[in-house]
Amino acid sequence: MTSIDQPAVDLVVPVKPLTKAKSRLRGAADGGIGAPRAHARLAMALLRDTITAVEAASAVRRLLVVSSDPVVAAELGVFGIEVAPDGPVPGLNPAYARGAALLRAQDQAAAVGALQADLPALRPEELDEAVVAALALFARGARRAFVADAEGTGTTLLIAAPGVDLDPRFGVASAQRHEEAGARPLTGAWPGLRRDVDTADDLRAATALGLGGHTTAALAPVPRSC
Repeated sequence: MTSIDQPAVDLVVPVKPLTKAKSRLRGAADGGIGAPRAHARLAMALLRDTITAVEAASAVRRLLVVSSDPVVAAELGVFGIEVAPDGPVPGLNPAYARGAALLRAQDQAAAVGALQADLPALRPEELDEAVVAALALFARGARRAFVADAEGTGTTLLIAAPGVDLDPRFGVASAQRHEEAGARPLTGAWPGLRRDVDTADDLRAATALGLGGHTTAALAPVPRSC
């Protein structure tokens, strides 16, 4: 990650309990069986590959994961990744808002961003380019900027300028809702940044782009014992 004197953003990544996350991917890690342990391993792998890219990005200053799953906190804590529990209000957008508030409490002048946790094909340079593009828009007066997903309907990254509320509106048709709220769309190609993974088709598309090592390992066939 970047030093504090470089243009940068502080990012929050929320994570559901692993057993409940990515329900439409259940069975993808174990040939359709859908065993809870295999599914949780895949959800964690998607997160780890996302975080690996974030940590290698030069335009990210600080990363905060928001999750009340003790497995997430324990596994990420081993690698020195900061994890905060969810607040009293459940849901994805409250988790983003809580994370942004915690980041801003450390630095009121920070640009803050909301990143999805399921970007296994994300490349650090894509994230860097998107952050730099957002900061350039902020320098010209924009207040928020976002990256739409590969389908153009969802959002994978939302960034708020220093001093501006994040105002996350993730969910169905979030790209339209973010734009209607004044966020500016970022137009770079960035295939890995746009390729979130909710379904088996999404996972195949991400595989074609090149998965990170954690997701690749989670999808590897488990040898049967004799």
